[in-house]
Amino acid sequence: MLNDRARALLKALIERYIEDGQPIGSRALSKTSGMDLSAATIRNVMADLEELGFISSPHTSAGRIPTPRGYRFFVDSLMTIKPIEALTRTQLEEHLSPTDPQRLISAASQMLSELTAYAGVVRTPKRRSEGFRHLEFLRLSEKRLLLILVTLEGDVQNRVIFTETQYSQSDLTQAANYLNEHYSGSDFNQIRHTLRSDLQTLSSDIQSLMNTALEVGSAALKERQNDYILSGETKLIQHNDVSHNMSKLRQLFDVFEQKTGLLQLLEMSESADGVKIFIGGESSVVPLDEFSVVTAPYEVDGQVVGTLGVVGPTRMAYERIIPIVDITAKLLSSALSQH
Repeated sequence: MLNDRARALLKALIERYIEDGQPIGSRALSKTSGMDLSAATIRNVMADLEELGFISSPHTSAGRIPTPRGYRFFVDSLMTIKPIEALTRTQLEEHLSPTDPQRLISAASQMLSELTAYAGVVRTPKRRSEGFRHLEFLRLSEKRLLLILVTLEGDVQNRVIFTETQYSQSDLTQAANYLNEHYSGSDFNQIRHTLRSDLQTLSSDIQSLMNTALEVGSAALKERQNDYILSGETKLIQHNDVSHNMSKLRQLFDVFEQKTGLLQLLEMSESADGVKIFIGGESSVVPLDEFSVVTAPYEVDGQVVGTLGVVGPTRMAYERIIPIVDITAKLLSSALSQH
């Protein structure tokens, strides 16, 4: 589609625009590209690039800026990935050492944000099984209980249960002990198959409590799978090319709040072989031309369980962001697999 001269000029224009955020004119591009071309020749090439939809001209300037299509061509065909800095890798390794899984997810999100100055996002891991390691009941009031559930992965979930029956702490301890002794380590679906016959020897009130606990516990685990940890979204306000367009920022924050669209995008990325990049409105689930999302799947024991990434303006340094996202996914995979 483009000859070598047009490719070189487009690459130079995009790299210069990413660096300083100002529309690029033919004279500036002549100095930046290092090519021995006349200003008239450069203007002609820029006109061709604009006609092809790779660059556009803002109304307030005679210079040109990249379009989402231009960024896409740059990322796919022109960009040179920069190796990750040793200090950056060290920071990631220190923060993503094998510890509590939930802290690992939060740490990965925070580090992505800190290292890129954009928003970092990590979809919480899909559970390999929906069961519990340990549970307890705590009496909050006459008909209000707290269910404390420790998952098989070591994650702690707390849920309030409202009941029609007034349970004593002794009743609650009996129910918890029975469930922990007979069902710890089992999947909730397996428990349901055997629960009815197993509980015939217990009182109806205790049976009802146990059934409620299993329903609430199972729902809590499913709810947790459809979530993500987001860090540093307010950093986007600090970027000049985004902060002047508060309408688009509000739309992006609506996407963050509603979650559905971004979750769909992260789910789409799970089948990717490594880093996947959504530029501008390429993704129908987050249709904002001013923003891009760089994602990568992460694994536990070789099985993909989630996705992480960075959300930022289309004018991001892709050649630097991509390796940060890639290494974070690999380090998180390693840490979670060792847990």
